[in-house]
Amino acid sequence: MQTMDQSALIQHDKDIEQAAFALKAMSHPLRLKIMCILGSSELSVQEIVEQVGTTQSNISQHLAILREKEVLRTRKDANRVFYRIADPRTLQLMELLREVFCSDRK
Repeated sequence: MQTMDQSALIQHDKDIEQAAFALKAMSHPLRLKIMCILGSSELSVQEIVEQVGTTQSNISQHLAILREKEVLRTRKDANRVFYRIADPRTLQLMELLREVFCSDRK
């Protein structure tokens, strides 16, 4: 097992705070599902609603939280809003979560 230099963790308090901020925002099951659906893609609110399977109002509330916490970014095209994961490090985390929790269990 690989060990980490403990002093390296302490030197990067800003990164630790940012990670904790993002993890807290993603900790709700529906928000985590939204993040899993997004992955590396960019989807409209309607596409997210269709894949998650709940109301647009409910999805919009959760998207607003993720956007407010700077976990997601938006792009507006005419009357449609598209969402994507804001930070490549968060995308790496989502890929790791998929690998650990979504792989076939044997």
